Amino acid sequence: MTALRTDPVASTPHGAVRGGYEDGVAVFRGIPYAAPPFGPRRFRPPEPPEPWDGVRDALAFGPTAPKPPYSEAFAQYLSDPTVPGDDCLNLNVWTPDPAPGARLPVMVWLHGGALTRGSSAVPVYDGRAFARDGIVMVSVNYRLGVEGYGYFPDAPANPGLRDQLAALEWVHASIAAFGGDPDRITLFGQSAGAISIGALLAAPQAQGLVRRAILQSGPPEAGERDKVRRMVRRMATRLKIPATAAAFAEVDRELLLRTQGEVGRLSSPVLGGPAFGIVVDGDLVPRDPLEALTDGGAAAGVELMMGWTRDEYRLWLVPGGLLERVDRLGAVALAGAMARCHVGSDVPRGYRALHPEAGTAETVGQMVTDHLLRRPLHRLADARPGSSYVYEFAWPSNLPDLGSCHALELGFVFDTGDAPESRKLAGEGAPQSLADEMHGTWVRFATDGDPGWQPWDATHPVRVFGDGAPRTDLGPRDAELSLWTPAPHPPDPAPAPANGTPPRGTEMRAVVRRLRLPGAVRRH
Repeated sequence: MTALRTDPVASTPHGAVRGGYEDGVAVFRGIPYAAPPFGPRRFRPPEPPEPWDGVRDALAFGPTAPKPPYSEAFAQYLSDPTVPGDDCLNLNVWTPDPAPGARLPVMVWLHGGALTRGSSAVPVYDGRAFARDGIVMVSVNYRLGVEGYGYFPDAPANPGLRDQLAALEWVHASIAAFGGDPDRITLFGQSAGAISIGALLAAPQAQGLVRRAILQSGPPEAGERDKVRRMVRRMATRLKIPATAAAFAEVDRELLLRTQGEVGRLSSPVLGGPAFGIVVDGDLVPRDPLEALTDGGAAAGVELMMGWTRDEYRLWLVPGGLLERVDRLGAVALAGAMARCHVGSDVPRGYRALHPEAGTAETVGQMVTDHLLRRPLHRLADARPGSSYVYEFAWPSNLPDLGSCHALELGFVFDTGDAPESRKLAGEGAPQSLADEMHGTWVRFATDGDPGWQPWDATHPVRVFGDGAPRTDLGPRDAELSLWTPAPHPPDPAPAPANGTPPRGTEMRAVVRRLRLPGAVRRH
C-alpha cells in the first residue's frame, strides 16, 4: 500500500510554514519576510515580521503592494493581479525537495513594472518549471511607486530596494530549510527588476549574498533625484500637503495611488519626465551602481548573464496606436529622442544610414533602446570579460506589430507559454522548442555558471534566441553603438518642427502630451 504524501512543512526564522504539492513540486506561497509596511512603518525601512506559534499555512499568494492598474491599452497585453491586504512584504518558494541538506541551486526572481506595478502573483512567473528542473525558485513582492521609491527629506530613500535586500537576506538565512544552497543564489529579474539587481549587486550590504545574476532588459542605474523629487512635489501640490514622508503617511492609499497616476502619466521611455526610481542615497546606494560595478570594486566575483529583446520599444509604442503617432510626428519625435539621449543629429543620421528602410518610430525606438539598455550593458560586460554572457531575444510575437518586444521573453524563460497570461503578449502557437532552449539556458547558468556559449570578450559574442536556430553572433549591434561618443557631449540644435521652434523645455512637454505616452510603461 502506497503511503500518503503529507503536506511539506519548512522552518523559517519567524515560524514554521506549511505548503502543498503541485505537479510533484512543493510550493509555499505568501511567506512574510518583513512586517506590514503601514501605520508607523510607512515609508520606513522594512522590519522583521512578528514571529508566530505553530505552523502557518502558506498555500495562497500573499497581498500585493499598493499599485494602480494598467490602462486598458496595456492591460490587453500585460497581467497584473491584485491581492488585497497589508502584509505585502512576502515571498513564494517552489522546490523539488523541501528537505534540509538537499543543497540545490537557488534562483530569486524580482519582477518588473516600472517600480510602480507588478507582483510575484503574475501567472507568467510560476516557478514550477524551475523546480521541475532541480532549482529552488523564490519570487518576491516589494513596495512600489511612492510607497517604495518616493524621495523625502524625513525618511530613508529607496525603501522598496531595502525590501528586496531584506528578502535576499531572508533567502540566504532560510533557504536551506527548503532544500536550497545559500552559497548558490542567482538573482534574476526583468526591466525594473533587473535595474534593482544592479543596485543590489553594488550595495555594500549585499556583498557575499549572491553567486550569479541575470539582468533581463534592465541595466544597473540610479535615477536623478530631482526627477523623483519632482514627482513627490507634484503629488504634494495636488494633495495640498507638505512634501514629507510624515504628511504622505497620513494620506489614504487609494487617494495616493490616484494622485501618483495623474502626476506620472506624462513620463515615457522615449522622452523621459519625472518618474520614480532608485537614487543614490549614500547608504544602500552609495554611488551610481553602473560605476560601482564597472570599476571592479563591487560584486567582483559574481558571474553575470544579461541581454535585451530586439524590439524592446514596441511594447512602449504599439498599445494605443503610439507607433503610428510617432511616425506621423517625424522630426518632432526624433528631436525629442535626441534630447532624451543627449545626442546630436549625427547619431540619428548614422542609424538611418545603417537602416535606410526604417521609419521614424523604428529609428527612435532603437536609439532609445541603445541609450537605455544596450550601451550600459555593453559597458558592464566590457568591464567584466570572461565572467559575463550576453544574449538577444529575437522571436517576434504572433500578435500584430509587437515584434520581439519588451517582456516577451518571460513566458519562454519560465516555460509558462501555455498560460493565458503569456499568450496575451505572445499570441497563439509560441514555439515550445524556444522555451526549452531559453529555460534550459537559465537553469544551466544558475546551476554551474555556463549558459552554453563563450563569455564576453573583444569579439562581443551575443547569443541570439528565436531568430532561426540558436546561434552566437559577434558584435550584432556594434555598428549602431559605435555611433555614440564615449562621453556625453552638447547636442547639435534639434531639427525644428513646422513652426520653427525646437522642442525644448515647455515645448518638449507639449511633445510628450501629443505622443500621450503613459508613465505606466517607462519600464515594464
